[in-house]
Order: sequence, then structure tokens, then C-alpha cells
Amino acid sequence: MHHFACKRTPLTLSIMLAFAPLAAHAQTDTSRLHADPDSIPTVVISASALGVLSDDMVTSVTSLGGGELVRARESTLGETLGSQPGITSSHFGAGASRPVIRGMDGPRVKILSDGAEIQDASTISPDHAVAFEPVLAERIEVLRGPSALAYGGGAVGGVVNILDRKIPTAMPEKPIEGSMELRANTVAREKTGAFELTGGSGNVAVHAEGVKRDAKAYRVGSGWEEGGRVAGSFKKTETGSVGLSWIGERGYLGAAFTKESTEYGIPGHHHEFGSCHPHGDHLHCGGHDEEEGHEGHDHDHEHEHEEGEAAPVVKLDSERWDIRGEYREPLPGFSKLRVRASITDYRHDELEDGVVATSFFNKAHDGRVELEHKPLAGWRGVIGAQTSSRDFSTVGDEAYVPSTVTKKHGVFVTEEYKFQDWRFEAAARHEWQDIEVDSSTRRDTDARATSLAAGAVWKFSPQYSLRASLSRSHRLPTAEELYADGVHLATSTYEIGNQDLTKETSNNLDLTLRKFAGATTFSLSAFHNRVKNYIYANTLDNHEGFQLVEYAQRDATFTGLEGEVRRKFSPVFSATVFGDMVRARFEDGANRNIPRIPPHRFGAKFNADWQSWHGMVELVRVGRQDDVARYEGETGGYNMLNVGTHYTTRIGNVPAQFYARVNNLTNELAYSHTSFIKNAAPLPGRNLTAGLRLIF
Repeated sequence: MHHFACKRTPLTLSIMLAFAPLAAHAQTDTSRLHADPDSIPTVVISASALGVLSDDMVTSVTSLGGGELVRARESTLGETLGSQPGITSSHFGAGASRPVIRGMDGPRVKILSDGAEIQDASTISPDHAVAFEPVLAERIEVLRGPSALAYGGGAVGGVVNILDRKIPTAMPEKPIEGSMELRANTVAREKTGAFELTGGSGNVAVHAEGVKRDAKAYRVGSGWEEGGRVAGSFKKTETGSVGLSWIGERGYLGAAFTKESTEYGIPGHHHEFGSCHPHGDHLHCGGHDEEEGHEGHDHDHEHEHEEGEAAPVVKLDSERWDIRGEYREPLPGFSKLRVRASITDYRHDELEDGVVATSFFNKAHDGRVELEHKPLAGWRGVIGAQTSSRDFSTVGDEAYVPSTVTKKHGVFVTEEYKFQDWRFEAAARHEWQDIEVDSSTRRDTDARATSLAAGAVWKFSPQYSLRASLSRSHRLPTAEELYADGVHLATSTYEIGNQDLTKETSNNLDLTLRKFAGATTFSLSAFHNRVKNYIYANTLDNHEGFQLVEYAQRDATFTGLEGEVRRKFSPVFSATVFGDMVRARFEDGANRNIPRIPPHRFGAKFNADWQSWHGMVELVRVGRQDDVARYEGETGGYNMLNVGTHYTTRIGNVPAQFYARVNNLTNELAYSHTSFIKNAAPLPGRNLTAGLRLIF
């Protein structure tokens, strides 16, 4: 086995140097610069399969782009999206976090790169990073409901689709166009540089992009007993991509190669319980009394590293090929053919004192084909097929999941019908899953699932719409839930899989009332999700925060609200109030609360736009979370005061954007309830982020 570090190459810098002479001759272009930096215009939602406008979606949708995305971007996808209504972050220090949507995370939230699944190890554990660089995103879409079925019935929480430019879909207007960005922050002494360039001639377009980041351990709010900074919370990233497309009058076909090398620390990790093992449904950890339940201990890490012991380090290496294509009028009766495919070679090593302790490997590929048919009896729709394979293995001290090969195949259809002020949408998907496990004591599994959804949007006046959707989705258990068996120190657990798990059945009702025009606009959503055979990690025993968990099933209910109201007082001033809440409980039995459910939030934001200036002041109140599961600690509420500004100008003849924001202006000590390590890694303290972006 070769050492990970030998594979690292500064791909980003190599591409930047290769294209630097071309960038010097680039012409200016203001079309991507002058826009209301906080507005979210009506856009085509790429992940909707039907290419529906955001105003016509039958379910709640978030589309984050433009100047708002530039200022919201963080080093992880979860932190980038974590302030949007209904979305929080799994926060695992600075290195890893995934979006938590309406209280659901992990495999229930599918993450896509322009329609193709991102293959990494992030669904297996919250300390594993998503293999995508948010700084390179052009737009991020979050979908729920019927439209999400095209990507899998298991996406009960939702689908996050990240749109980028790495494969050109149209010829650039000039020989070379692109952008460059420099940004820094104070909380982690972070320095980040990014670029993207597109050029072309004839029918061929080429794109290159890259990011390099260097962030130290971040500082927390005032009053933390463990000190001022979170040990082991650094992050270093190098990501580069090169893409090539052939573009014709009726479509395009392109490919891109992306390499990511990331190194980050795992805060709160300790080895005190490395020798713990189960005796039946009890833990044996040295002097632990196997008959004692140790009720009341927090699930989160409470232990410091022993003196001289460094935090473990993750070294992640991902190489990915993407193929994307679109062809209009491919066959009689069909208006569009769309193809997405990817091949991923993913590996990350977990190092203890500089020595590889555990390695995770994921060799995966997936592909999907969609055909959009022309209206038939008034119905316009998309039919498609998808296939994927994941060869996952672990080697080392914490290889708690055996080697598995997971193969998934699915067929789906999404249809829409418009009648006067109504738009109807229906979707169906059937999928097959086969898992082969490399073990003499465990059996292979195969399962089938069918998911259905229907919804409607009614524009009952020129400024108002009502959305409603009803779905019945099946999620099949993952290899980790079926076969896990071993110590996982990052989450302070000993995990035991359950080969008798059956598919989850989720029945979801979603209602949204919107006012989308006028001086006052709003979007208010309510949802109720009843999940039969909800799969969860059931805690059997606890010893000083280290838990014995076994995957089990119980019926559960998720109910919540989310929304925002915006008022434009004048051409200069506007204000927004927003909030969300979710209540998640098992339907019967003791200890009915589901762990790590985000607390309620509400806040207000004031905006001012004058000539080339934009300013923002935001106050967010995050409530106390005391509806906790057994062995889970409560989390206190906190306030976040954020301010920001954005200035559009020119440097020479090049359009430029200056932006700055201060998060947690009062330097409040705050803890994320959705985090496994909330006590070992509080949220960042006062943080000034500033950046310069040039667009040419």
C-alpha cells in the first residue's frame, strides 16, 4: 500500500500557470457582474428533470447563486447552505460537513454534481468530507418532493444539485472569459485563491478551473473552557479541473477530469475507548460496569487528547471523470436527450501521529440517460434510466465496515400537465439494489423499491401561488447499516449492523404558500413526513460518552415549518424575516426523541442597495434544543449577529467585486446540536471574511 502523500500534485497551480498568458489578453464583460447581489431571480431548476422555472415548482426549492452565493460560500458544503431556511449543517470541525435538510442527513440527502452523484465516503460518517469544492459552484439547488424522485427514492430529505462550469455547454462569447478570486478570513487565518477560464474556437470549447486553500485551526467564541481555538480544525485543499466540449447547433458532448487533494484534522478524536467491545447488548471497557446504563451522559466527545497526542489527520484524494451531453430533437416525438456519467477513484487515509491507521477506498461509477418527450395528450415528461456501482472497502484499525460492492439500477418517469392557472406533476421510480459483502459470516442482500409522488401548483392570482405535493418513497438500507461491526472513534461509537433491516417507507405531505411579486413577497412551507421502519442507530449502552449502537427500525414522524417574508420599503431599503423548525419523534415506545434534530431558528435581515454598494445586517436566534434522545445532551440557544457589504467597481478596464462580511460579530460561544462533536468543536467565533473577484 503506497502512502497517500506521494500522489499529491499541485494541479491547480499547474493549470493556472498554463493559462496565465491567455488571461492577460482577456476582454471585459459586465453581464455577470451587475445584479442585485441578494436577489434570487426566477431561474430554470436544472435538477427538476423537466427544466421547470423555480416559480412553477410544485415543492419547496432553494436556488442559491449570484452575489449571495459568493458571500455565503464556506470551505464545506454544509456550512455554505447551513443558513438557508430548512437547512442546517452536520458540522464536524472545519474539515467536513453535509447539509441537514428538515432534520434528515446522511444517505437521506443525495448530493449531485450537475445531475451525477458525488461518490465519496461522506454518507458513511460525518467526519468524512464531501468531495466537492464549494468555491467552484456557480449555483446550488436544493429540491424536495416529486422532482427529487428522478435521482432516487432514498432522497427522503432532499437533493442538493451543484452546478458548475467545468464542462462548457455553449461557446464563449469571447476567445477567453472567466474570473479570478482571492479571499481570506480571520477566524482560521484562511487564505484562498480560485480561478476559472473558458476559451474556444469553432465547435470546441475548453475550460479550466482551480482552488487552493490554507486554513489553520479556527477560533471559537469567548468563554470556552478548552481554550481559544479548536485543536486539529485546520484544512488544506488543492482542487483542479480541465474540461473539453464539442458544441453544435443541436447540443453538446463534453468530458472533464477533476482532482481534489484535501488534508484536514479530526477534532475531539481520542483513543481511550479503542479497546471497547460488546458483550451482548452491553459494553466492556475495562472497569465499565456492564449492568449499568450510565443514563444522562452526552453522546458528544468530552475528552481531550492526552498530553503530546496530536489530532488525527484525514488525507483525501479524489480523481473523477465526468461526461455530460445534451442533444435536441434526437428522435421523432422526443425533444431532448440528456446524458450524465461519472467515474470516481476515491481514497482517504486517516493518520495517527503521521502513520496511516485506517484507509477508506471507493471506486464507483454511475450513469443516467433521460429522454424528454413532446406533449402527448397534453402531458410533457421525461423518462430515464440510471445505473451505479460502488466498490467500497476499508483497511486498518477502524475498518468497521467490511468490503462491499453495491449495485443500483433504476428507471423513472416524471410528467407535467398544465391547465389554465394549474400545473400538475407526477413522478414514479422503481429501483433494484444488490449488495455483495466480502465476509464468510454475513450474507449478500438484494432489494427492490418503488416510489411515487404527485403535486400541483395553483397560481390563484397574479401574485400568489399554492403548492401541494404528496409522495410515498422507499429507501433501501445501505451497506453500512447492514454490515457495520467495530469501533468508530470519530463518532465515539461501537457500531453493529443489522442484516434484517427492511426498506423504509416515507409518506410525505408538503404545502407551500407563496407571494412572488409586489413590494411584499413571502414563501411559507409546512411538511409532515411519516416514516415506517425508520432506520436509526439505537444506543444499547453508554460508557463515559462512548456508545454501543445497533442499527434498528421504528416508525417515526417529522413535522415542521419554514419560510421567509421580504418587504421592499424603497428602491434602497428592504427587510426579510425568516425561520424554520422541525419536530422529529418515534411514534411509540420509550425515548421517543430522535437524536441531533436541529432546534428552531428565526431571524431578520436588513438590506440596503445604493448605486454600486450593497449592505446587510442580520440577526439570527437559534433556540435551545432540549427535546433530546437517550444519552444525548441538551444544547443552549444563542444569537448570531452578522454584517456584510458588497461593492461593484472596475480595476482598470476589468469589472471587479469587493465583498466583506463579519459573522458572529458579538463573538458568542455557540454549539451546533446536529454535530456529533459539538462540545469538542463549537461553532467559529467572530470572523471577518473579505474578498476580491475579477470577471473578464
